Parts: sequence; C-alpha cells; structure tokens
Amino acid sequence: MPSETPICPLCERPIPAEAPQSHHHLVPKLKGGKGGPTVLLHQICHNEIHATLTEVELAREYATINALRAHPRIAKFIKWVRKRPPGFHSKTPGRRRKR
Repeated sequence: MPSETPICPLCERPIPAEAPQSHHHLVPKLKGGKGGPTVLLHQICHNEIHATLTEVELAREYATINALRAHPRIAKFIKWVRKRPPGFHSKTPGRRRKR
C-alpha cells in the first residue's frame, strides 16, 4: 500500500519525498520540549519559523501551528510560499534568531 504524501501543517502544501523537510518541536527542546510533540514541515517553512521567532517566543506564545500562522511575518510568508511548487526551497532571508 503506497504511503500518502504528508501535508505541511504550516503552509498546507504537500511535502514530496525529495523536498527538503524536517521536524519542528512545537516547544523548543531547550525550553522543555525534548520528547514533546513535533510536526513535519518543509525545510523552508521550518527555517522561516526560526528566522522569525526566538526560542523563548516559540515556547511562550507560538507553541501551536495556529499561533504560528497568526504571526504577521509568518502569515505573509505562508501567503507567498503557497504560490510555489511543493518541492520549492530557497534560502531564508535574515539570520536565524538567537536561542
């Protein structure tokens, strides 16, 4: 039985097997999330989360997909990336935020 292509919960596009992808800890490991829930995301979506928010912000205010989607910069990113093919990847502008 062929497995279904997973859907990125952030941008809601399919994640093809060949697309860069990674697991995101909803609560950062360094903030008590080790062993906690993770979600499979496109790598570009995961990069955008960490380029936008600090580990403290993720732990305190953005520990759910709905909260992440409500953040203004991430909402703008989602609107942009949804127009791209499912396997699309590019560098994320800006530096990764401090932990």
